[in-house]
Amino acid sequence: MTDLFDTLPVVDATADARLRDRLAAAAERDGLLDVAYRTIDSPIGGLLLAATSEGLLRVAFEREDQDAVLAALATAVSPRILAAPARLDPVARQLDEYFTRRRRTFDVPLDLRLTKGFRRAVLAHLAVIPYGRTESYAEVAAAAGSPRAVRAVGTACATNPLPLVVPCHRVVRSDGTSGNYRGGEEAKRDLLALEAS
Repeated sequence: MTDLFDTLPVVDATADARLRDRLAAAAERDGLLDVAYRTIDSPIGGLLLAATSEGLLRVAFEREDQDAVLAALATAVSPRILAAPARLDPVARQLDEYFTRRRRTFDVPLDLRLTKGFRRAVLAHLAVIPYGRTESYAEVAAAAGSPRAVRAVGTACATNPLPLVVPCHRVVRSDGTSGNYRGGEEAKRDLLALEAS
C-alpha cells in the first residue's frame, strides 16, 4: 500500500525561498504590495519590520504577538501585505549596525500614518534625543509643547509604532529609573546600557 505522502513532491527550501522572492518582486513591480514585512533577530529578541512604499511603518517586538500586529496593519493600512524582505534591507542593515555600536542614528524614510496629533509631536522630539542620553517624560512634554502632558507623553511612547528607530527607550522617569517599555523593561535597560557603553 502506498502512503499518500510518498507521492507528494519534496519541498526544496531553497526553491521555496526563490519562489517567494519572485512573488514579492512581481507584487512590488505590479503595485500590488502595500505593506512589506520581514523578521530579524536582534540582541533583544526577534523584531518584525514592516514598510510601505513611503517608508518604515512598524517595528514590533516578539512579545507583541507579531501575527496580531500584521492583522492590525491589514485593517489600518491595507490587506495587501506580503513577506518581502528586500524592501526592508536598509533598515535591517542599520539595526544591525546599531546593535554592533557602528550606528547612532537611523537614516531611513518613515511612514508615520499610525500616529497623529500630540503623539506625532512627541515622536518628532524623540528623534532628536541624542544617542546615549535620556530625558524625563516631563522634559519631553515641555519640548513637545505641552509641559503638563506628562501622561500623554507616556502614552505616545507606549504606542510608538517605530521603537528603536524613533528612540522612545531614551525617555525615563524623573527619578532616573527606566520605566515601562513596549519591548519590556529588560529590553529598555539593555538598550540604555548599549548606548551608555
